[in-house]
Amino acid sequence: MSSYLKVTDPERIPVPGNKIIEEYIGRINTDSADYSVAHMIAPPGWSEPSQQPDFDEFTIMIRGRMHMIIDEDEVILKQGEVILIKKGSRVQYSNPFKEENEYWAVCVPAFSPESANRDH
Repeated sequence: MSSYLKVTDPERIPVPGNKIIEEYIGRINTDSADYSVAHMIAPPGWSEPSQQPDFDEFTIMIRGRMHMIIDEDEVILKQGEVILIKKGSRVQYSNPFKEENEYWAVCVPAFSPESANRDH
């Protein structure tokens, strides 16, 4: 067994709203349930339903801004900033801004649609 894993071909996960999700490490691309690492690009005007995930999520903003409602707090995450949202928190992500945003998400344990507990 190798002591490293190099991923050069992420798995693109289709989602509504023209958001791009490329999973590098996780349940879909590498069959890893311990953690996941995904690259994302969200277009202007994008939003998703609130969720209450069963995982910690680190968001690393590369470009643009992200609007979040975390429990009762409104947060704007800007380029160069990182946030940890702890599992069990209610969170809603959106990009109400005029420019697209780009970020990386690391989830522990790994993201799955079921463990995100999204509102419908």
